[in-house]
Amino acid sequence: MSRWEPNARGRLEQAALDLYQERGFEQTTVAEIAERAGLTERTFFRYFADKREVLFWGQGRLHEIVVNAVASQPVTASPFNIVVAALEAMAAAVPDRPEFLQQRQAVIAQNPELQERELLKMASLIGVITEALQQRGIPGPTVRLLVETGIAVYRVAFTRWVDEKEKGPRTLPQLLREALDELKAVLAF
Repeated sequence: MSRWEPNARGRLEQAALDLYQERGFEQTTVAEIAERAGLTERTFFRYFADKREVLFWGQGRLHEIVVNAVASQPVTASPFNIVVAALEAMAAAVPDRPEFLQQRQAVIAQNPELQERELLKMASLIGVITEALQQRGIPGPTVRLLVETGIAVYRVAFTRWVDEKEKGPRTLPQLLREALDELKAVLAF
């Protein structure tokens, strides 16, 4: 194995996803991932703390993105519009890698431990957005309802996007906006 190879993170991600799908998440080792990527285990651990993090890395960056999105909203913005800005910032941060995301979602769907980790990731985002809104003086119970609803809408849009990537050119931000419009229509009853 060479000492330096371009795109090590991407190669490790793809090797891991391929192995997770071929053998299952639990049966795949870090050594096998590194070998498939043509890298060493040491290189793997430079990028990921463990084999789960191949699927979940970047959470800190995502937290920073949503906090900045909330902070950048004008003081006159409504709580709903602030949450929408945070969701739109999240959507814009997701890489447009349909095959990777489809594989990722399939692996997560097959493993209860990974499903739990995905739920914890979403709960963490809810907490970060809620705290950022509360720092703006928006009351707690209202914020929690609004943020949890917003994350549910985001998850619907994300699932549609991953499922539809082969069928059409709509972006995640477009699908998010459509899902938010659906929510508004339902709530207008």
